[in-house]
Amino acid sequence: MSEVPFAFVAADTDPLARARELAPRIRERADEIEAARKLPEDLHRLLAVAGFYRSWAPRECGGLELDVWPVAEMFEALAQADGSTAWCTFIAATSATALATLPDQTARTVFASPETTLLSGVFAPMGTAEREGDSFRVNGRWAFGSGTQNADWVLAGCRLLENGAPMTRANGTPRTHMVLVPAREVEFLDTWHVSGLCGTGSTDFILRDVRVPAERVVGHLRERPPDRPLFRFPNFTLLALGIGSVGLGLGRAAIDELVALAAGKRPHGSSRTLAERPAAQSAVAEAEAELRSARAFLRDAVGTAWASAVAGGPVPVELRRDLRLATTHAARVAAHVSHRMYDLGGASAIYKRSPLQRIFRDAHVATQHLMVAPPTLELTGRMFLGLPTDTGSL
Repeated sequence: MSEVPFAFVAADTDPLARARELAPRIRERADEIEAARKLPEDLHRLLAVAGFYRSWAPRECGGLELDVWPVAEMFEALAQADGSTAWCTFIAATSATALATLPDQTARTVFASPETTLLSGVFAPMGTAEREGDSFRVNGRWAFGSGTQNADWVLAGCRLLENGAPMTRANGTPRTHMVLVPAREVEFLDTWHVSGLCGTGSTDFILRDVRVPAERVVGHLRERPPDRPLFRFPNFTLLALGIGSVGLGLGRAAIDELVALAAGKRPHGSSRTLAERPAAQSAVAEAEAELRSARAFLRDAVGTAWASAVAGGPVPVELRRDLRLATTHAARVAAHVSHRMYDLGGASAIYKRSPLQRIFRDAHVATQHLMVAPPTLELTGRMFLGLPTDTGSL
């Protein structure tokens, strides 16, 4: 692929600094975001112009193609301000990696305005794409379309068919690919009425007989991405890493909110503030240790795998195992921490004016995602025990 210079792709891009700069503005709009059940359009554009959406897009079409850990820290910092904003941002960043397995010209056409374009969608093959000449006819309904209502282009996982039969790879396995369609061709359904991460707009959507040219079927005409570190890194891991990073940010926000509350809160019948009570002191100390330990494990796993990707070649399955375990652990520890801080907050935490109740709900919805759900512990545990394991989802 030929290199295309873009003036705004800076070597000193610091996504964490940008996230921290925007965090106060995002935090003050958290209630608005939750009530809207999707990101407000002006906030979405602010995130785009900040460069967050193109963090992991390939350089050839105007992406920043940043190292993995600095972007994970950016997700974490955004989540400290608002979980839904961080969630939509990581979905956008991971979705943009799909551009790396589109033909060069197609990727540039789709990402014609890198500073404002948003790709978002669903990897799971919930639809069908029937081959008809040089294009595919797509039908289906997809759930959990985070950020799609703000998107310019929507990705939808499909099973490829030809003459009604599944298309297969050389080894006989069915071919599943994401297709890329303009958002104007998508029918969005009002299904996102949930307990947490309400502002992600993760609604269902439908495609009905939408024709998609073969060049917009991800990984179909071009199977391999550029041979560079980001695209050697496990693709599923980038998705899981976003969830773990959002969880860590929510856990940090929960502790910070509780500490702020504890300084002035006097539990009923007590002459001491919550901060002066030994039980609260122990709980906060334990939460700090748990959260920082989970973050350290994740950072170590990412750093080791990234070094392997930089050195060349695929990331070994043992490192992919460690990455998935670390991300799952981070998400689950963060939910536990948010629960403990919510409990410590007592009746003060149940009011909508308290961020603790929203953080609690957001953190527990994050743990329900397939990438960090309990079966990932079974998968990684089988590997540690030396048992035969299907590692395709790593």
